[in-house]
Amino acid sequence: MRSFNVPIIYRSPLISAIKNYRKNADKLKKDFTPTVLNTGNATFYLARHFGFCYGVENAIEIAFKTIEANPTKRIFLLSEMIHNPQVNNNLLALGVQFLQDTYGNQIIPFNNLTANDIVIIPAFGTTIKIENILKNIGVAIENYNTTCPFVEKVWNRGQALAKKGYTLIIHGKPTHEETRATFSQTAQHTAAVIVTNLKETELLAEYIKGNKTQQQFEIDFKDRYSNGFNIAEHLTAVGVINQTTMLAEDTQEIANYIKDVVVKHYRVNNEHVKDFVADTKDTLCYATNDNQTAVKVLLETEADFAIVVGGYNSSNTSHLVELAELKLPTYYIEAAEKIIDQVNIRCYNMHYKIEQTKSNWLPNKPHLKILITSGASCPDAVVEGVIEKIMGYTNAVKTLNDLTLQFN
Repeated sequence: MRSFNVPIIYRSPLISAIKNYRKNADKLKKDFTPTVLNTGNATFYLARHFGFCYGVENAIEIAFKTIEANPTKRIFLLSEMIHNPQVNNNLLALGVQFLQDTYGNQIIPFNNLTANDIVIIPAFGTTIKIENILKNIGVAIENYNTTCPFVEKVWNRGQALAKKGYTLIIHGKPTHEETRATFSQTAQHTAAVIVTNLKETELLAEYIKGNKTQQQFEIDFKDRYSNGFNIAEHLTAVGVINQTTMLAEDTQEIANYIKDVVVKHYRVNNEHVKDFVADTKDTLCYATNDNQTAVKVLLETEADFAIVVGGYNSSNTSHLVELAELKLPTYYIEAAEKIIDQVNIRCYNMHYKIEQTKSNWLPNKPHLKILITSGASCPDAVVEGVIEKIMGYTNAVKTLNDLTLQFN
């Protein structure tokens, strides 16, 4: 897999040394055990896989190269490049302007653009409607499109299913940029509907079974189904695809549930199952799969608490938090600055969608065990900063340089 030229401000000598060491020792990526950092009075356990993924590094490289190569042009981002505050703030500081917020609300009207302007499409991709708006203005979006290839892979899967006559059930968050893009890019080829979780899938199943009306469907799934969607016509042959950052087991559970409902309702025998339910495999990207698997293995380690680092609107990061919270106290923070002192920490409660201060987060013990991971859009330098700050509060015997040398 190719390497990218990512600004040094996002790099970490320690994390780079660790990742290179693990990569050389495990070229087939079969070892998901955590990396152990013993600092004296605390032991950190780092997930085997975390931090920038292929799609994120690709997007960052394109964005910074574009800025460097076009000093006299106006440069716009369609919305956040990735869901990370440090990266987005750096781009804003370099003069890049956002056209929309993360929910698609307009910040700068499209009619303010000219054909001479540059518009960067973020890693999540965008909708057909927005593509056409920009093309009609004359903006050359194909030159600055950072859509992740793994997102495009989902679109291709959806289009392939469409050609075979399947309706698409998209597992994703309806307001997320990627899900909006995937819905738009695939709904032009076939009927599609979005479900967020198993509960909504169970509701959709009532329409498959014929227990609810078309009128009620249009209420229950408002703004989440394609034009002309007809429950009598479009829920007989279905396939499940997803937003690439969802929890793998959730997508699989939804796919299995849908298959079971369709098979039972239409009394399908094994020979004809594929006529009713597409044989789709999970469409999560490799990084999401690796990061989630690494966290599950990380959680097999007995520890005092976990730190998950990443943007608060990062879908893939929130799912890592979701996994960790099932096992032990978990603090979801954007950066080291959120660690106020040994007593207080500012962290994100993703269930109530608020940042709050928690007290007594650092146990008063002679030796602490701490689990650490980060989302696919979080710079390694930010993770290093978190480790360094906690080391300061635990009277670490070793320095960051000592730890780096251990892996070099």
